[in-house]
Amino acid sequence: MGILSKVRGDAGQATVELVVVLPVAIALAVIVVNALSFFGTCAAFDQLARQAICAYAPAPDAGQGPAEVAALVESKLEEALGASNLSIEVTVRGQAGSYQRYSGRLSFAPTLFGLGLRDEVFGVSLPRLVHEADLTVDAYRPGVLL
Repeated sequence: MGILSKVRGDAGQATVELVVVLPVAIALAVIVVNALSFFGTCAAFDQLARQAICAYAPAPDAGQGPAEVAALVESKLEEALGASNLSIEVTVRGQAGSYQRYSGRLSFAPTLFGLGLRDEVFGVSLPRLVHEADLTVDAYRPGVLL
């Protein structure tokens, strides 16, 4: 009779352990997937932002100013990285002489394996992850002598 009572006492232990560990494992999986997705998106953003700035900023089209170039670079980045959980902004600041500094800002909202997450939980807002890439170029100005 002692063996039978010992077996019955341990019968649900694995189920209880699974119920306790499974939410933690899912939370860790969500964090890892979002971190890897963010790092991959940052790497692509760095490369694509610098390529687009190098392609459009040094020699803008006729009548195109720095603000129009920044808007063009922003639209190209949104087209290339188009995801619903990303927000991209490109700004430009004039530097000394004809140098212009283009700054690209990527804002990443974590997701639940591709599904959107809420921006707020129990009154606490969840921050977006932000990554920035800067590049300074010398813009060609037709007719201006250095």
